[in-house]
Amino acid sequence: MGAGFTNGYTAEIKFLLDEATGIRVREWARGRLEPDEHGTGPYQDEYRVSTLYLDTAARDVFHRRGSYGRSKYRIRRYGEESRVFLERKLRTSSRLAKRRTDIPLDALRLLPGQNLEDLDRTAWFRRRVSVRQLEPVCRVSYLRTARLANTPSGTVRMTLDYSLTASTADAFAIDGAGPSPLLTGHMILELKFRGVMPTVFRELADTFALTPGRASKYRTAADVLGIASLAPATGAPSTLHA
Repeated sequence: MGAGFTNGYTAEIKFLLDEATGIRVREWARGRLEPDEHGTGPYQDEYRVSTLYLDTAARDVFHRRGSYGRSKYRIRRYGEESRVFLERKLRTSSRLAKRRTDIPLDALRLLPGQNLEDLDRTAWFRRRVSVRQLEPVCRVSYLRTARLANTPSGTVRMTLDYSLTASTADAFAIDGAGPSPLLTGHMILELKFRGVMPTVFRELADTFALTPGRASKYRTAADVLGIASLAPATGAPSTLHA
């Protein structure tokens, strides 16, 4: 579920759309792109995404301090899958790279442990979480429409996220929709590809006069939930590279 680019660097361009435009974009994409192979619903392109975000007590990730501004650690579940993904999202300029490892959903509660032989595939993730002093801070859940296209440069991917909700978190656990709505009346469009932007995405951007912009689900959730205020206003940037 949620197949994506996990090897090498890719380009990812985000757009924050009003709901009416988002619905039109979705209709346009359904006429030109293929559905995600793991999607459900009448168009076989929809599923729920639930993400647990990690940050330090000082909210270094939220404030993008030092190396925390380039990497994000999170745990993600797609739909009602019995497995979750441990992910690192590393961004350099407009490019990003993801590393991910899947584990059984039931094993998530054991994640903080450092000496669990049956979870040795997670060592890279647990080590970085420990060194960087990361802890669960919030969960974000939303519905996603995902469409794909095969191009000369490989498979490209469009996702449209909507009905976002959030809740605070203090444990390694994932649930569904939370009580606090996010970005009401808006959708987040993401275009993901390698190399130059494919023709179909240029056509999409031109058709709807789209302007790229930042749309961080974690930062939006932290603001809405009031957990960013726990961080001190100033502090020396970290130089961690784990």
